Amino acid sequence: MGYLCGSLSGAMRRKGFLTGLFALLLTVVFASGAGAADGAGIDKADTAWLLVSAAMVLFMTPGLALFYGGMTRKKNVLGTMMHSYFILALITIQWIVWGYSLSFAPDMGGIIGRFDFLGLSGVGVEARGTIPHLLFMCFQGMFAAITVALITGAFAERIKFSAVVLFGLLWAAVVYDPLCHWVWGNGWMQQLGVLDFAGGIVVHISCGISALVAALVVGKRRGYPRELMPPHNLTLTFAGMGILWFGWFGFNAGSALASDASAVMAFVTTNTAACAGTLVWTFIEWRHRGKPTMLGAMSGSVAGLGSITPAAGFVTPLPAIVIGVVAAALCYFAVSFLKARFAYDDTLDVFGIHGIAGTWGTLATGLFASVGAKGLFYGNPGQLGIQAIGAGATIVFCAVLTFVILKIVDALVGLRVTNEQEVEGLDLSQHEERGYNL
Repeated sequence: MGYLCGSLSGAMRRKGFLTGLFALLLTVVFASGAGAADGAGIDKADTAWLLVSAAMVLFMTPGLALFYGGMTRKKNVLGTMMHSYFILALITIQWIVWGYSLSFAPDMGGIIGRFDFLGLSGVGVEARGTIPHLLFMCFQGMFAAITVALITGAFAERIKFSAVVLFGLLWAAVVYDPLCHWVWGNGWMQQLGVLDFAGGIVVHISCGISALVAALVVGKRRGYPRELMPPHNLTLTFAGMGILWFGWFGFNAGSALASDASAVMAFVTTNTAACAGTLVWTFIEWRHRGKPTMLGAMSGSVAGLGSITPAAGFVTPLPAIVIGVVAAALCYFAVSFLKARFAYDDTLDVFGIHGIAGTWGTLATGLFASVGAKGLFYGNPGQLGIQAIGAGATIVFCAVLTFVILKIVDALVGLRVTNEQEVEGLDLSQHEERGYNL
């Protein structure tokens, strides 16, 4: 009898515990649902997603260092990686001190932001939309950093480190910040109706055109194109590509600025275009050169990713396949034929991939947009013209100002290392260290 009473008592205690636990879980669920947005309008789910996205975009810049570093000769691997790594720190501070204000402070004539946010004055954890203002600032700053870092691939293996530092600082302030304001900060392009979901104009056209100008102004590497200069470590490049592809989900889907259906669409279209670009570049190269290469497959991935960036949240998966397919074909042509025809030395094909893919993707947005906006194929032919204006203005703006900035840098510190330093390699001549001590 005692045993039975004890069993009943234990069962009742367990039942009471489970009932209490269930009630607690219900309380948490309903409380989290009711309090998803706090009194200040900040949504916890959106904030969590943007925190993760900002970290993913930051991770892309060290990934870019690996990606670029593996494609250079081994005597320049650390020098090339140093460009991306140092720029991440440099542009982050620039962004906090004045870059964010020029980009996103209240508009002055559609051209530039005012100085309201200098040193992040007035930028705190108050809501900007459904996320803290400070988080929005941080997320956007990661875009600024990787855009500057992307350009360095054009003049890798022959530029002074001091020139990279000065160029990066000036270019961010004079080119990136105004362009960012035009497209995303209520500047004239945004007012015109230009669509750029995650940076086709702001990131890829700007860095691609600037890279082409930089390659022409800095000049060719010693021995180019007579000497073969193959990548020294494609395994390193593959590791970087994996990081870039992963980070691109934060880059594109994070640009929805919310954990919502738009982010989901951007996530799916990003992966879709990347896969399409990978396949098409590989098959074209296989047919053209006789064998498919790992470098080619990775180049196709970047072409697909760059082309879908402006369209990511505006198109559905099937158009994303078309965008990735055309991007891979165009970029393959630019890298394999245009570069040889005009004999410019864009070391890591920043123009041939990012510039071409970004331009195509920007125009393709005007063709295929159907989510949240309409393009030519969905009843709004005027959108294609608007996209063309945005792309054309960006090309001219970036080309002219990049040329001026490079001439200023050359006059102040010089652009190129000496012939002896170039032969020795940037690792030793610029940094007194080696990538490999085997």
